Amino acid sequence: QVQLVESGGGLVQPGGSLRLSCAASGIIVSMYAMAWYRQAPGKQRELVALITRGGGTNYADSVKGRFTISRDNAKNSVYLQMNSLKAEDTAVYYCYADRRPIATPSWGQGTQVTVSS
Repeated sequence: QVQLVESGGGLVQPGGSLRLSCAASGIIVSMYAMAWYRQAPGKQRELVALITRGGGTNYADSVKGRFTISRDNAKNSVYLQMNSLKAEDTAVYYCYADRRPIATPSWGQGTQVTVSS
């Protein structure tokens, strides 16, 4: 079945950078819309970045100009490059894959990103 495994989270200082990775099994990521969501304590889960099958991208206003979503078909992986990190970026980040109506969406387990001095 589908498995999405996130990695790359951790503790980083404000202004720093992290790159999150999502390694997919059971799907071919180029055939799916892929996205990153995040959920901060006490807040609703939020769409951060989306990449379509055709390669188009969309970003939450809060991360535009700082985050970049990308796909590596050879590695069957999706990435989120996060620059100029702020304390408000602290959250659990989740990888997401969608190919409805062929299959129900899939979620990874999440990886913690903490931005703090």
